[in-house]
Amino acid sequence: MIRPAEENDLPLLQDIERAAGACFADIGMAFVAEDEPLPLDVLREYQRDSRAWVYTDPAGHPVAYLLADIVDGNAHIEQVSVHPAHAGRRLGHALLEHAAHWARSRGHRALTLTTFTHVPWNGPYYQRRGFRYLDDAQLTPGLYAIRASEAAHGLDQWPRACMRRDLTP
Repeated sequence: MIRPAEENDLPLLQDIERAAGACFADIGMAFVAEDEPLPLDVLREYQRDSRAWVYTDPAGHPVAYLLADIVDGNAHIEQVSVHPAHAGRRLGHALLEHAAHWARSRGHRALTLTTFTHVPWNGPYYQRRGFRYLDDAQLTPGLYAIRASEAAHGLDQWPRACMRRDLTP
């Protein structure tokens, strides 16, 4: 049920992101909820570079997705979103495991990501998936640049951090 994203999936990824983002409004983070998803041209770059995967329902329609980058030699989870109608089914977990397998097969030693530390489906969720928080001294130059960009975008209105999951060969 996980497959590479296709061109015709890209608008659906935006819809998934909007739906998943709406949950942030319920916890007082309207700024995050109202943030627009990545533009189609950016999603297309991930899709063409084989760094975008979708989890599909039985009819083959995407209901969750993951985008990956390479940051300082590690696989970096740029985005993972699950449509709220499909939450609680371990789709995000399956996508993370898929990304871990992809990263291992390419010789990457870790998965990294940035996240909100106090949002239950963010930091605490990733901790349960084997990620650990990094302090500022542990940030690589690329992670530091991502965090600086996020802060400039206004995301530091709420506690935010980098996380890392080491991968075994």
